[in-house]
Amino acid sequence: MSPSQLGWMYDPLCGFDLETTSKDPHTARIVTGSVVRYGGGRPVTGRTWLSDVGGAEVPADATQIHGYTTEAARTAGRPASVVVEEITAALAAAVEEGRPLVIMNATYDLTVLDREARRYGVTPLLDRVSPAVLDPYVLDRRMRERRRGHRTLTDLCRHYVVPLEDAHSSEADATAACKLVAKMGRRYRTLGRLTVAQLHREQIAWAREQNASLRDYFARTPGKEAWARDVRLEWPLLPFREAVSKP
Repeated sequence: MSPSQLGWMYDPLCGFDLETTSKDPHTARIVTGSVVRYGGGRPVTGRTWLSDVGGAEVPADATQIHGYTTEAARTAGRPASVVVEEITAALAAAVEEGRPLVIMNATYDLTVLDREARRYGVTPLLDRVSPAVLDPYVLDRRMRERRRGHRTLTDLCRHYVVPLEDAHSSEADATAACKLVAKMGRRYRTLGRLTVAQLHREQIAWAREQNASLRDYFARTPGKEAWARDVRLEWPLLPFREAVSKP
């Protein structure tokens, strides 16, 4: 029996992850990015890029997460505009090959990539292709809504017993995200019986419901009311409405 006959979780997936300068997807700059091919009965392969961050600074708190300083990025990194173009092209090629994009907290990574593309005059990914996206964060919140605890990639890997070595390495994180969604697809019939196109459409609705619930929780919780303003309902990309900062 071929992988396709067994379900999407056995077919090739495209994992994508970024390590950046900031938590704000509209202003964050890419430090490293990885695109990996996972599944389909073949070894994991991929490519990782290091950007010179386009002359921006890498804050100390970001360095503590992924390990790259401003000096390291500027010295060893390639021009940010080239990195953004090559990552976008690699993802577009994967979509054209029929692979879904697996992205943990997809709204952040895809928005960062989109804003970086606009910053450097690169054609954005969603202007090139219409990807099906699988987001382990959204899927887990749907399947295990009442489970307590955090839902970072590390937390989800621990919960689903998925190996994660060298966390916050973009390649390791992209690969782990693929392992997560494949395991979820095998564990939960609700996910496994749908096509990736159907799952993409369902996640748009699920993410909206989840984020609306979070926004309402913040709004009625003393001391957290202001946080509600920052909760967005869109998935997997925040709409572009304002000019991004130029290099």
